[in-house]
This record gives sequence, C-alpha cells and structure tokens, in this order.
Amino acid sequence: MAGDQKPPSTGGSDDVPSGAGQGWTALSYLIAGMLVWGFIGWLVDRWLDTSGIATGIGIVLGMAGGIILVVRKLGTPQ
Repeated sequence: MAGDQKPPSTGGSDDVPSGAGQGWTALSYLIAGMLVWGFIGWLVDRWLDTSGIATGIGIVLGMAGGIILVVRKLGTPQ
C-alpha cells in the first residue's frame, strides 16, 4: 500500500494540471487577463479623458490574451 502512492509533483513548467485543475487554470487566466488589461484601459481612459472606450478595448484584449494563454498552456495534450 505504501508503494502505491504517486510521487509528489516537481512543480516544473511542464506540469499540466488535470481535471478540475485545468478548468480553474483556464478560468483564472481569463479573469486575470480581463482585470489586468481592463484596469490598464481604465487608466488610459482617465489619462486621455475618454468615455470608457479604452476600458472596453482593454477587456477584449485581456480576454484574447487569456484565451491565447489557455491554448498554449492547456491546449496541446502531452
């Protein structure tokens, strides 16, 4: 029984989470991209005194960047 245990993960960059871990990773990439780039867009809106256009563009760019990260990290099976 003691020999049936899996060794702990090394935590390297090639480790791909399985199951629910992939879902949480994908969700966190998408939300983080939207928040970070949306905030950058909001700062640009404040700087240029526009009415939310840069915020919307930042959110869309953040979503696109998050999708690209998800495809790169989780899209190719190993």
